[in-house]
Amino acid sequence: MATPRENDPAPGGLPSRAGDTDGTTLKIAVASGKGGTGKTTVAVNLAVLAAEAGQQVVFADCDVEEPNAHVFLSTVWEREEKALLPIPRFDQDRCLGESCRTCLDLCRFKALIRMAGEIMLFPELCHGCGLCKLACPAGAVAEDVRELGVVRQGVSGHIRMAGGLSRVGEAMSSPLIKAVKQAVCDAPFQIWDCPPGTACPVIAAVSGADYVILVAEPTAFGLHDLNLAVELVRALGLPHGVVINRDGMGDDRVLSYLEREGIELLGRIPGSLEAARASARGGLLARTFPEIRAVLETVLATVQDRTRASAGQKEASCAR
Repeated sequence: MATPRENDPAPGGLPSRAGDTDGTTLKIAVASGKGGTGKTTVAVNLAVLAAEAGQQVVFADCDVEEPNAHVFLSTVWEREEKALLPIPRFDQDRCLGESCRTCLDLCRFKALIRMAGEIMLFPELCHGCGLCKLACPAGAVAEDVRELGVVRQGVSGHIRMAGGLSRVGEAMSSPLIKAVKQAVCDAPFQIWDCPPGTACPVIAAVSGADYVILVAEPTAFGLHDLNLAVELVRALGLPHGVVINRDGMGDDRVLSYLEREGIELLGRIPGSLEAARASARGGLLARTFPEIRAVLETVLATVQDRTRASAGQKEASCAR
């Protein structure tokens, strides 16, 4: 019989509310406008609470440049695969040269130039869209690949884990994030730990989520970056709410913003030196601090209720 580890899911917890027995799916993205807000802390603790409730949780660490969920959720990685991006390879003998320039003109990412009578590719700029191959009138473009990093899958107790690890020096993370999400696309209940910020990797990570939890600090900097994150999820049309982490360390400006903008406050996690120390050691706050556990249980239940209600509204609309 296996010996339980400190961070393995424990029995008990919330009553089961997952859609893993009725054919529905739930995809929760946990994001933030800046790093260091406690986004991963919230994500891993929600996953543990869901697993304790008997839900079949899949945790996807989409922060492929700095993955750290496995620090909190002790993970046994069982499988690792290279993530490859298709890139073009040019047959210079078949290329029509200056009389054509179709691929050069169509490439939105400026990954191609013509120099010394040949088409040259900057692989780090290529997004692998394949448009140059599709549009080439001479059939001079074949397909090659380059490695972005690896996609890993494993387990942490009763939680199925997936994550990406970007190749050292790799500047493009969005395709690797998509590969991580694709690896768990069949799972009924998914929690995605997204990279911080509002750039392309975040868009790749939150796209397709049923609900986005935005984690923010109650400070001036926290409000500034939260506003950017809210603008992003609104532009993408994604349902969202906010968790204030380290509540009590700043002021009420984030609360005022949420009220003014009509954004739901999902919960307020109290800040304390003891919680910070526990988190720095890779501990699960929901196991150690009853007050924090209660907040996160409410967050999880609220998000599941919101997504269930949204799904019901969509079904009713389709029926009409």
